[in-house]
Amino acid sequence: MLKASDIMTTEVITVKKETPLKELAEILYENHISGVPVVDDEGLLIGIICESDLIRKDKKLHIPTVVALFDAVFFLESQKNIEKEIQQITATTVEELFTRKVITVDAKTPIDEIATLMTQKKIYTIPVMDGERLVGIIGKGDVIRTFIS
Repeated sequence: MLKASDIMTTEVITVKKETPLKELAEILYENHISGVPVVDDEGLLIGIICESDLIRKDKKLHIPTVVALFDAVFFLESQKNIEKEIQQITATTVEELFTRKVITVDAKTPIDEIATLMTQKKIYTIPVMDGERLVGIIGKGDVIRTFIS
């Protein structure tokens, strides 16, 4: 059975949290990739950012439902959700959009387990780790390529 090390890309393109979103979009577009790991100054993985994060930035702002009762106004939705949406829409750097809780695999993880992770968690870019060290990345195209070879 194939494992992560058999299909992963070892020349991993990464960004830092200070990377402007315009630069990130160029990296994704020019390299035909859907996401990149976010690393700190020591090269340690701190998150991941994908095309869907950029697309979410451009969605319309959802105006929260409110109820007026006498002189008071009550929001029927969480104030935190509204603040998060505003932060996403106004984001200019990777730091404001990237996902901090990253699902990773190691080089020995079987392909069927990776495919299961992708479908169950709806994630399509998975970093491959050796301890704390980023050694590769697997995208949905890498998994699909296993059907061809």
